[in-house]
Amino acid sequence: MRFNEAWLREWVNPDINTEQLAHQLTMAGLEVDAVEPAAAEFSGVVIAEVMATRPHPEADKLTLCEVNAGDGVYPVVCGAPNVRAGLRVPFAKIGAQLPGDIKIKKAKLRGQESQGMLCGASELGMEDVIDGLLELPADAPVGEDFRRWLQLDDQCIEIGLTPNRADCLSIRGIAREVSVLTEAAFCAPEIVAAPVSSAKTFPVKVSEPAACPRYLGRVIEGVNSKAQSPLWLTERLRRAGLRSVDALVDVTNYVLLELGQPLHAFDLEKLNGGIDVRAAAEGESLVLLDGQALKLKHGDLLIADASGPLALAGVMGGESSAVSADTTSIFLECAFFAPLALAGKARAHGLHTDSSHRFERGVDPRLQEQALERASQLIVEIAGGQVGEVVCVESEAHLPRQNEVTLRADKLESLLGMAMSGERIENILGRLGMEVAGHESGKRWTALAPSWRFDIEREEDLVEELARVYGYSRLPSHLPSVSAEPKISEAQLSPRRFADALQDRGYQEVISYSFVDPLTQAAVSPGVAPLALSNPISSELSVMRSSLWAGLLTTARYNLNRQAERLRLFETGLRFVPSAEGLRQEPMIAGLLYGPAQPQHWDGKPRKVDFFDLKGDVEALLGLTGDSTWQFESGECDGLHPGQCARLSRAGMSVGWLGRIHPALATKLDISQDIYLFELEIEQILPASLPKFAEISDFPAVRRDLAFVLPGTVPAAQVMAAVREICGQSLRDLRLFDVYRGQNIGEGNVSLALGLTFQDRSRTLGESDISSLTEAVVSLLKQEFNAHLRD
Repeated sequence: MRFNEAWLREWVNPDINTEQLAHQLTMAGLEVDAVEPAAAEFSGVVIAEVMATRPHPEADKLTLCEVNAGDGVYPVVCGAPNVRAGLRVPFAKIGAQLPGDIKIKKAKLRGQESQGMLCGASELGMEDVIDGLLELPADAPVGEDFRRWLQLDDQCIEIGLTPNRADCLSIRGIAREVSVLTEAAFCAPEIVAAPVSSAKTFPVKVSEPAACPRYLGRVIEGVNSKAQSPLWLTERLRRAGLRSVDALVDVTNYVLLELGQPLHAFDLEKLNGGIDVRAAAEGESLVLLDGQALKLKHGDLLIADASGPLALAGVMGGESSAVSADTTSIFLECAFFAPLALAGKARAHGLHTDSSHRFERGVDPRLQEQALERASQLIVEIAGGQVGEVVCVESEAHLPRQNEVTLRADKLESLLGMAMSGERIENILGRLGMEVAGHESGKRWTALAPSWRFDIEREEDLVEELARVYGYSRLPSHLPSVSAEPKISEAQLSPRRFADALQDRGYQEVISYSFVDPLTQAAVSPGVAPLALSNPISSELSVMRSSLWAGLLTTARYNLNRQAERLRLFETGLRFVPSAEGLRQEPMIAGLLYGPAQPQHWDGKPRKVDFFDLKGDVEALLGLTGDSTWQFESGECDGLHPGQCARLSRAGMSVGWLGRIHPALATKLDISQDIYLFELEIEQILPASLPKFAEISDFPAVRRDLAFVLPGTVPAAQVMAAVREICGQSLRDLRLFDVYRGQNIGEGNVSLALGLTFQDRSRTLGESDISSLTEAVVSLLKQEFNAHLRD
């Protein structure tokens, strides 16, 4: 929101300077982003009147003028097309200093003397468009210092508002805040209802009362759409960052800035039948004021007539019903649209307007009649016309209710660290426009929020209002109470421990949005219908992720496009999975890697990562738990290569997946690298086994290496589990040190070479003991897996 200080001080004029005003606004939550002068520096410019003009004898485009500057009449040569006798304009006298380090001196132009310069807005640094002389009102005082007369030593203040403070998107709203903060008088200008002088009305119907609970409009006949907006109005628009368009548009923009209520004027002669506020039908289209052609979507709210759409409600009017220089009668509309009904509608079409910005955040639902009267008053003053009766269609049941909130003294003290007197509480809340009633001897209050404050919903909101008006800097400071650090069970790991372990292995942590591109989401998890956002940031971030892989793959693609040859990423966060019980929010940890297994080095040939590098990293995480019952089983998972994919489980319960990206998914996402991924449920891997002391044996260990040939479909993990079970405590270590597929072992078979290390804590194992154990292993594997010793 951008406004000028002089305008604000007409509403409320506290005894503080600009710097103090900006500081108070910032400390109250209305952060001041910039304070800039309303005009560039210049001096020596006065208001003058052109007394007479005649053509320059030597130049067709120059005019000789006699200019009355209050202290005399000066000859001036002027090249502006709109110079004429009787015109009052800014006049830079000899010695005047203009923006751009220009100093006015005596000059001769094509042989004619010129003692000064008649100025346009661009030459005074007030506009960036060169459009002739700046025409002043006929009653502008000749000889008066122009800068002082137009209050150009003014400041333009820009504040950044949070979405909950839509009530401050107007001069009135900001003045209301300043009045509360400084206790200065709030002096709203009087709005005089324009006398009704026309019997003409235009019918209005609201087919969507939930989206548009209030719609007002009136006919104004006989307007002069070619009338020029007064300088005071165009200056206020300029200082707010808006250009003057024409008198009718300027008035609606002015009321928007002054009161915070958007309005729109239709050319009455271009309307057919009557106004209807309705939903768009499939296939309808609308050409907007800026010439953009919209293909309307289901759910778009329209202002329409019998001929079709006239405007995208609350966003922008249409070209077909726009006012023009030939307009003589208008239908002036003013409505309240429900914020949720318009949320995201403008953005869905790539639009953002001052109107949509306000309606999406919430406009005072009781403001429309006042704004319509204010606009009517200004239109009649500037462009003339006869005003018709106001037509109002209202659905009281759909208008927002003013929230009633209870405040307790003990809650206030616990949150602010101080008590406030009941008198102060009632005073502050009352100045904020609330109706306050006290209860229980000053220990409880009930406050009815004003219609313009949508954000007052709960007790904490009242505490916040009291704190910011009282002054955050005045609140007492207390050292936080520190309790003993909670006891953390040794049988529970911290998620941060897994993050640290991955960082130690060369991974970098990323944080991505929980909402992702629906196309990427569908490619990663084609079998999941994700939760769609009703008001997304953009169409590329419109669904909630059901897997952390969507964000990681997007990040990987970004890095691949920038020639990142080696990448290790991980992320922890929630995934959102629809289920029969509702939306499940599951904390996950996921990782991604591609590229060389090790950074480039002179000692060793480069090798690309493979599935087992990924599996090793996952096993390192699982090793932190001290649990050896984890199982990797082959399986099929959406998004992963069916031949390089494993499910991680424990006690039959699935914990996560890991594997290589599916080639089809890589093609869809335009990824050229072999990327490896894992995703685990954090809560399933947090439990840890407590370490237990094991006595170190004094007796020697004996190792036997056995190579078995067995069907290739048998997982090595099952073979090793069977060996551990049959050997019992005598087996100290078991290693799979070779896997062979090829000639001499039979087609479809695999050779697994196992290293078995035996040791007893009470005696030395003899050859008979070792032979008995190895024979038991051979017999068991033959019986269970049809395995035999390799020749």
